[in-house]
Amino acid sequence: MNVQPTETSRPVGDLLREWRRHRRLSQLELATGAEISTRHLSFVESGRSQPSRDMILHLAEYLGVPLRERNALLVAAGFAPAFRERALDDPALATARSTIDLLLKGLEPYPALAIDRYWQLVASNQATLRLLGGVAPELLEAPVNVLRLSLHPAGLAPRIRNLSQWRAHLLHRLRQQIDASGDPQLIALLRELQALPVPPGIADTDASPTIAVPLQLEVDGHLLSMLSTTTVFGTPVDITLDELALEAFVPADAATAMRLRAMAE
Repeated sequence: MNVQPTETSRPVGDLLREWRRHRRLSQLELATGAEISTRHLSFVESGRSQPSRDMILHLAEYLGVPLRERNALLVAAGFAPAFRERALDDPALATARSTIDLLLKGLEPYPALAIDRYWQLVASNQATLRLLGGVAPELLEAPVNVLRLSLHPAGLAPRIRNLSQWRAHLLHRLRQQIDASGDPQLIALLRELQALPVPPGIADTDASPTIAVPLQLEVDGHLLSMLSTTTVFGTPVDITLDELALEAFVPADAATAMRLRAMAE
């Protein structure tokens, strides 16, 4: 897909058509789903009709266009952006930041972290920090990319006992994100991660996952098996919140739960 998240030089009709095609919808399917006429949609995409601000937002909502790219569509049509992007320390996001901190602390002694659109670390709890022994210092310099931290030979990769499974899981999630946004920075990240060498001497455990792919991480001679969960803010209207996700790791077995509690004590 060639949709550029910040592109404003091309007509809005061209961009809408690319989002429609990227979602694998015909004009008829989009028009029917969005409850507009196929003729009007065709005129919008061809540039023969200039869509209103409300029409752009309506189509973007149906197509599931991320908020950042919705702003780009509006700007391409000559309208002001509809969604603000604030830093997490902005007073307007104080409640959201407090919620993140509360959730991270409440998940102790289980690891949890908050990440942004590009998998960069925003915040983490103490349980997460306990897993990072032996990681190369340069991988912990801000901004920390948690995918690079996980899969780099100087990061956690040598201690992940089901590395090929976990790597495939993470790259699949990244591809899904690229499919949803078409973001070139995420595409570059995917290429970087795919090019990382696999640490020598690493062989996956033979056990097949029973319900989900766990993260099997060796820490101080103990094997921790954890399942990941993802939490996002519902119906955000701020770009920062729209792009935030909370990743939590819960024990996949009783031994892991006991070990995590022991590490916290």
